[in-house]
Amino acid sequence: MKHRIVVLGAGYAGAIAAGRLAKRLHRDDVEITLVNAESEFVERVRLHQLASGQDLPSRPLRDVFAGTGVELRPAWVTAVDTDRRTVELDGEHGAETLGYDTLVYALGSTAGSLGVPGVAEHAHGVAGKRDALRLRARLGELEPGGTVLIVGGGLTGIEAATEIAEARPDLKVALAARGGVGGWLSDKARRHLRTVFDRLGITVHEGADIARVEAHRVVTGEGQEIPAQLTVWTAGFAVHPIAAATTLEVSDTGRIVVDATMRSVSHPDVYAVGDAALAEGPGGRPLRMSCATASPMAWQAADSLAARLTGRKVPENSIGYAAQCISLGRRDAIFQKVTHEDEVTSKVVTGRAGARIKEFICAGAAWSISHPTMMMPSRRRRLTATTQPAAPRLATR
Repeated sequence: MKHRIVVLGAGYAGAIAAGRLAKRLHRDDVEITLVNAESEFVERVRLHQLASGQDLPSRPLRDVFAGTGVELRPAWVTAVDTDRRTVELDGEHGAETLGYDTLVYALGSTAGSLGVPGVAEHAHGVAGKRDALRLRARLGELEPGGTVLIVGGGLTGIEAATEIAEARPDLKVALAARGGVGGWLSDKARRHLRTVFDRLGITVHEGADIARVEAHRVVTGEGQEIPAQLTVWTAGFAVHPIAAATTLEVSDTGRIVVDATMRSVSHPDVYAVGDAALAEGPGGRPLRMSCATASPMAWQAADSLAARLTGRKVPENSIGYAAQCISLGRRDAIFQKVTHEDEVTSKVVTGRAGARIKEFICAGAAWSISHPTMMMPSRRRRLTATTQPAAPRLATR
């Protein structure tokens, strides 16, 4: 019988892991099934562009994985049973139970409300394609002079605010953050960020702890009211609750705790990558939730799993950082160099040069997803006898 590998989620981490496994393992020995709710690969790092009115290239997953041996299963994941080694799906043919021998969990994250009243009812997000399209439609309804407030001073908030302000200069765009906006950046990068905000007419509210979101305004903990016909919520991420409902060891935020090979510390037949995983990074700090982390986590998980299945030495790689990229509209960006431990340095590239670097990185990531068979030589190795599946074979509707 073939060893069944099920990959949940086809974002950056899941798609890379599935493609890499297909390159590492012999098709006669494995079945690789990739489960994803969307039929296309979604460039999450460009969703602020989609929300502002730009159209993104279509990348159907069936085209991406054609000829790789990866079987696509369009479906929503509703539950995982790590004791029975099964996954519950809700797809085009209704409810389905899918069995696995090894699970790669890459369901990613969505916007987190932080428990603030009114976020679910009145705020829009950019964490998913559907969210971005709803925001796009709402932006299109605003008349000139309309007020837009982005809540959150991190990378997503900055990119959303600058993209919207550049695309709709007729709107009054503001950004509210609990702390400082871009406070982690170098002095040069912060100065450039302020210059761009001034050029685009973005009003910044720092130290604004949003306590409530209403239909046409937000209210801070100190009672300040900030007008907002449209509120865009980017203040943090939350993982899907599916993992926390299993017997997997998870963090207090629901992320699956993994070792250096991205394997669950409680279930050796489960790997987790991307935002859904909690892995120790340089200096003992958790790797941050980002595309920059998702890709190397996927490489590590796929290579480690392939090595274990084929009886080879498990690679020992340290995941670290090199830079942080922030787009500031289509013609400007910040390329901030960082240390391996993710500490900023004085080296930074801004303006059009920064935008070209940012675009090159984003385009390169999308290209690698769209061409999974071209990223490295094929070395499809046979599985060892000790890695044959032991779980019951389930695939029922």
